[in-house]
Parts: sequence; structure tokens; C-alpha cells
Amino acid sequence: MRDSTDMLRFIQRAIQTRSFSDQEGEMAELLKAEMLRIGFDEAFIDSTGNVVGRIGSGGKIIHFDSHLDTVQVNDPDEWQVAPFSGDIVDGYVWGRGSVDMKAALGASVYAAALAKERGYTEGKTIYVTGTVCEEYCDGENLKYLYQELSLWPDYCIICEPSDNVITLGHKGKAQIRVKTHGVSAHGSAPEKGINAVYEMAEIITRVDALNKSLFKAGEKHGTIVLSDISCVSASLNAVPSECAIYLDRRLVLGETLGQVKKEMDGLIAGKNANWEIGTLHHTSWKGKALDYQPMHNPWRIEMGHELSQALQAAYQTVYQREATAFDFWDFGTNAITPVAMGIPTIGFGPGEYKLAHMKDERCAVSKIKEACEVYCHLIKLL
Repeated sequence: MRDSTDMLRFIQRAIQTRSFSDQEGEMAELLKAEMLRIGFDEAFIDSTGNVVGRIGSGGKIIHFDSHLDTVQVNDPDEWQVAPFSGDIVDGYVWGRGSVDMKAALGASVYAAALAKERGYTEGKTIYVTGTVCEEYCDGENLKYLYQELSLWPDYCIICEPSDNVITLGHKGKAQIRVKTHGVSAHGSAPEKGINAVYEMAEIITRVDALNKSLFKAGEKHGTIVLSDISCVSASLNAVPSECAIYLDRRLVLGETLGQVKKEMDGLIAGKNANWEIGTLHHTSWKGKALDYQPMHNPWRIEMGHELSQALQAAYQTVYQREATAFDFWDFGTNAITPVAMGIPTIGFGPGEYKLAHMKDERCAVSKIKEACEVYCHLIKLL
């Protein structure tokens, strides 16, 4: 284990190593090699393509997770600093993945090695993972990892960007595909057919009305948005026989998937339509089939839970003040898998999440160093 300069150099190399979803192989090898170089007891790549690093072999299992994949860059010429440079400018490390989430990955890897060096890992097993295809398939990566290793951590820390604010949970998600069904006919005789797009028109109006009904000014509230639309037609001279829309429904605490199912039934009532879970299909860089069903309730860890208390104590040690602000992510994360298993889970990571997926993505170097120390002290306290 060396100083923070090594950590920052690794993060820079990670940003320079492109790792779009399902293309994380080179990044995985880089991470595995770095873990072994700085003193991990074991580091390997599982059958899905996730990187797993282990320190210690004690009975208490602490798991830190970050994902390897990033979104694409379609506007490289518009960035102030080249998106794969990893340059440090004005106190920030710049580039795609700096916030989401290679800075946090580096901080957690080096925190585990630092905890080992300081003697904080006795009686504990620390796992640090770099997981794949999170941008499309939240939690599928960890589901397979836990199954393959027969692993059931005592605690899980999701290192997604929170600007070093302790994050207690995140919204739920339901992604739904709605289809309407019509009858094809020649465009010159539309009266002989049933236009599936017209059948969908009222459903779209209902979606907009549902979103407006969910809105609560000044309060946390659920949302629904139509994010894609398509139709099936024999030709440009034919009445469409099918129309499909994709809906993204986000749930706040107090809302449930049962409620969402009733909403979907209401959207298609009286229409020749059906709805289904908007399952996504991906193949990891190692060839693993990932079939993701995006249906998850919101979750929140209690402030009084021992994991929450330990993270607050670690925060206070590093910052010399109590944590007074806490967050609740609007977006989904890999947390859905440990939460579904009943594993106590919490979030904390460097980087402003509003910069994720944006041009000029960048993460403050000071926040990366502080996150590393917070993770290290959390290992000591658990």
C-alpha cells in the first residue's frame, strides 16, 4: 500500500481504459492486477466478468461494490478536457467514469488495502468488487456473484456517487412495456383495419395524466415517463397492426409494485392492449446472459441501524464533525440485490451524481481522498 498518489494514478488509468457496458474486459484485468499489486490476499474475475478482491478471512464479511461500466461518449469534441484523458485539472480528475464510478472504485480498493496495513481487518473479510453492466442491469451482476461464491455479506456499501453524503436508500423502479393490437389494412382503405397507434393514443394521454397525479409540490413523489415508442406495420402504406411504448415508473417510499400493477391495469382498461415487465437482455463481456427484470421497491436503511451508526462515526472521524445531511438517491443501483436478500446496505461515494453521464464529468480529488479514509475507518468500526 502506498500514498494517495498511487490511488489517483490508478483512477487516471481506469478512466483512460474505456469500459462501456458489456465491454469491460480490459478494465477488469487492470483492476485485478492493481488489487494484487497493493496487497489483496486474492483477486479474480468470476464467470460473469465481475472482479472480486478479498482481504482477510474473518467471520464478519464487509462488501464494497462499484461498477466497472460507463455510458458511451457521443460528444468528445464538446468536452473541456478530453473524456478519456484522466487529467487532473483545477483539483478535479476529469473524464468518463470519473464520477460514475471509477473514483469511488479506486477509493474503496485503496481503503481496503489501507485497512489491512493499519491492522483494521482482524476477524473480518473485506470484499471489494468491480461489477459489470450496471448501467443496464442493476443488481444482476451481484446476484450471480453472490450465487457463484455462496457469499452472504454482513454489510454492503454501495459506492455510487453521493458527493460524500451518507445515502440511506433509493427510489424503486418499474419499467413496463405496453402493447396495443390492431388489424392491418392497406393505407388506401384504413376503414378495413384497426390502427394500433390510434388505440395507443388514449393510453399515452392516461400516462401523462398519471404522472401529473403523482406530482406533489415540495415533496418526494413518484414519476412515470414514456421513454420509447414504436409500431409494427406491413409497410409505409399500411395500417399499423401493433404499437408499443416503454414506461419508466419511479417509486418513492410508501409506493409499492402492487400499486404500480394496478396503475398499469388502469392505463389499458377498455383498450385492446396488454402490459408486461420491460425485461432487458444483455450479454456480459465474459458471455454471461443477463436477463434483467426492472421491478424493484424503494428501500431505506434506518438511521439507528449499526451500519448507519458506524458510517456516521467514520464520517465524524474523518471530517471532525457530525454528519448533518443525508441523501436518498433518485436513481437505481446494485443495492437492489443485497437489499432483497436482507443484507444491511448503505450508500456513500465521491462525486456529484448530477455530473454522471454528462459531458465534462469530473470528480474532486479532495473528495476521493476523504472517501478512501471514510471507507477505511468504517472497516475499523464494523
